[in-house]
Amino acid sequence: MSASIDGEVRPVAPGTAVQPGDPGTPGETPDAVSGPGLAQRIARGNVFVVVLAFVFAFVVGSILILVSDAELRTAVGYFFARPSDTFSAGWSAISEAYAAMFRGSIFDYQAASRVADDLRERGGSGTYVLLPALARGIKPLLETLTVATPLIIASVGMAVSFRSGLFNIGGTGQLIVGAAAAGYVGFAVPLPPVLHLLVCLVVGIVAGGLYGGIAGFLKARFGSSEVISTIMLNWIATYGLAFALTTTAFTGSNKSQPTSPSVLSSARLPLIAGSQFRLNLGLLIALLAIVFLWWLMSRSTIGFRFRAVGSNPRAAEVAGIDVGRSAVGVMVVAGALVGLAGAVHVLGTEHRLTGSIAGSIGFDAITVALLGRSGPIGILLAGILFAALSTGGRFMETSQGVPIDLVQVIQALVVLFIAAPPLVRFLVGLRRIDQPGRATRVRAARRRAVTTEPESAGTADEGDGEPVAETPPDDAGPPGASGQHTAAPTDEDTTRGGQER
Repeated sequence: MSASIDGEVRPVAPGTAVQPGDPGTPGETPDAVSGPGLAQRIARGNVFVVVLAFVFAFVVGSILILVSDAELRTAVGYFFARPSDTFSAGWSAISEAYAAMFRGSIFDYQAASRVADDLRERGGSGTYVLLPALARGIKPLLETLTVATPLIIASVGMAVSFRSGLFNIGGTGQLIVGAAAAGYVGFAVPLPPVLHLLVCLVVGIVAGGLYGGIAGFLKARFGSSEVISTIMLNWIATYGLAFALTTTAFTGSNKSQPTSPSVLSSARLPLIAGSQFRLNLGLLIALLAIVFLWWLMSRSTIGFRFRAVGSNPRAAEVAGIDVGRSAVGVMVVAGALVGLAGAVHVLGTEHRLTGSIAGSIGFDAITVALLGRSGPIGILLAGILFAALSTGGRFMETSQGVPIDLVQVIQALVVLFIAAPPLVRFLVGLRRIDQPGRATRVRAARRRAVTTEPESAGTADEGDGEPVAETPPDDAGPPGASGQHTAAPTDEDTTRGGQER
């Protein structure tokens, strides 16, 4: 007997030598036919698709940089006279643009070098030069983490709804409501320092949860689509904040500017990297939100119910889970997390309410959650990556003149490629790893046919009516000796035998 590729057990012809590794033999695995097992696993992995998606996105971005570069267009005019100038101008445009993005998001080595040179000219040496230069160099990285903090928290809220089968588009509205509630308590309600900060955070969480729960209630009670309801709630929150910023309660005596007073110092998130940086305690809150997502969806009973409803609502209902209540709970938890992101944003970075307090965080959180596959580690990495693109894009625009819209194009292309993994593998010619080639399939089919030939022949002989003789083992005893009782012939069998004779 042998195991075939599809898992069936087939007989091997007597006297046929079994070659290990051949299709139809016990030593064969599907990877042996379709290609190297390691390459196949890598090609099918999510990390491989994400990396290639970014590669293709940056390739397209490079093409756009080349098209928009003035020096390259000038060099193309005399390409046939001096082609090296064209290639040099193209390489310079691409390398300088992406170098500027790196310097604006991760490490500004040029600024660090300038600081070190200035300190050396003043007679400094050793750590007196190294530490200030290093602090200046990592300033873009700390700014990236500052921008990523509310984005990661909001993405955690989106991931809760996505993994529970609800597509929450209301991140912007929930973030605005959470930020407005926390900001109002921050500048209008004086409290002791630590208590004031905690109250503001809790108020932001509660406000965001209640606002998100509206969409969950509409879905559970009336069957409304959460996509439509959350989109409409976004506009309600946006224009509601715009109206609030025209009232005395939110603007105080400064009615000419649609901004609120600054939150009190007792309600601000403390800085964790020094006064020269904006990085605050919100980063720790973002890490706690990541841990909370892992615990909620992987270790808690509530998370199990959420995932069960998201996987199969009908089966969950049969199992005794209240689907409507779960929908409300999902949207409340998701809204609470996004509201927390709004509170962290206004208490840690903005310090005042404006009409554009949400920015693009609400919709970017959807992209980050999808890019991170709604997993804790994926969201953390995707949030930092998107924040790096944002901060690096702004620096690239100011230093190289490359429009920041290019960054949005790259982000959109990343999402597009990640949404179509087969397209990514096809573009790099890895379709042959996903499925075996035609020649390999033909050889495997022929080998399976050879191994099944004896069985087919025995079946044909039985169909012709000729008995197939079976040779008993040498040590076989008389009939019935093996413990199997031979049935006695009946009267009907005897009569049939006489008629045949």
